[in-house]
Amino acid sequence: MSTITSAPTISQEELQARAPKELGFLRFPQALTHFAEREMRLRQLANNHAMRDYLLFIADVAHAQHEQLQTFPEVALPDADALKNAALLGQPPLPAVHWQRDPAWQAATRAIAQAVASKVPENARPMLEQLAQADSAWLEKQADLLLNGIMLGLDLGTAPIVAAGLQVYWTHMVLATNKLELPKSQAAAFGRIDNTSVCPCCGSPAVDSVVRMDTEVAGRRYLHCSLCGSEWHMVRVKCTHCESTKGLVFESLVAAEAEINEEEGQSITRAVVQAESCKECNHYLKILHADRDPMVEPVADDLASVTLDMLVSQEGQQRSGVNLMLLWGDPEAAEAEQPGA
Repeated sequence: MSTITSAPTISQEELQARAPKELGFLRFPQALTHFAEREMRLRQLANNHAMRDYLLFIADVAHAQHEQLQTFPEVALPDADALKNAALLGQPPLPAVHWQRDPAWQAATRAIAQAVASKVPENARPMLEQLAQADSAWLEKQADLLLNGIMLGLDLGTAPIVAAGLQVYWTHMVLATNKLELPKSQAAAFGRIDNTSVCPCCGSPAVDSVVRMDTEVAGRRYLHCSLCGSEWHMVRVKCTHCESTKGLVFESLVAAEAEINEEEGQSITRAVVQAESCKECNHYLKILHADRDPMVEPVADDLASVTLDMLVSQEGQQRSGVNLMLLWGDPEAAEAEQPGA
């Protein structure tokens, strides 16, 4: 279990004040649909796509993730005191970087590698078969690199599968922690943290953001966690990286429509995926519009729009989020090791 620094005594009123107040601040993944919907969307987007083979490969990975999540064993979770201290300190209760991982995530990773090995081209099978037999030390080292965003030493070939196992593990922990019975003085297991640009549950960066159209939260923008799949609300007038309300520019691969927004005096677009760039901090994050396509899925639609990343990156913008299913890096600079070495 993770050790969290002790915090000073604080009143119940102040503790409750730190909990999410407005409706729908946090949205949690659903065990039966989280990875299943990702798989379905990936297969839909793969049709006639230039990245068809890779999208279908990640769809197979999502299928294996779904199966692993349904049977994931019980693991150590933060207790009521740890959850309270995390809230007082404004920190995520399940910090990806500092959490003492249970070996169960390794078993899930090996199972996912084995499940997809038979579905990839023959030249890729040895890598996955080797990953399925990788020793614990190597897997833990790769996990540390992934969760800390370090490319040097990271095996880019197997990174998506290692990430897949970590995603299952953290998704399970978030769902299990959210079901814990807590003292009446604690409003919820998860709430707001000091850093609004990372996940309130695990502290990981977002994949992208999504404008949701569910009845109770219609029109609200949520950031989608790259690791545990939780979502947290952030108003649409702020940069998701620096929170500036100035200099936001939206770009897409869809040409602006001819109609004019009379209030703004600008052409509008019906693009499902846009890049929200901030001229103040030179960072960008994609924003997906479920009002334009209710089938959008954060990881899948991000993968299928990598051309937009290339376009915005060429303009000098740096991506603030990460998609663990497709990491960008220089393989030579990474000096990747082989599984089990």
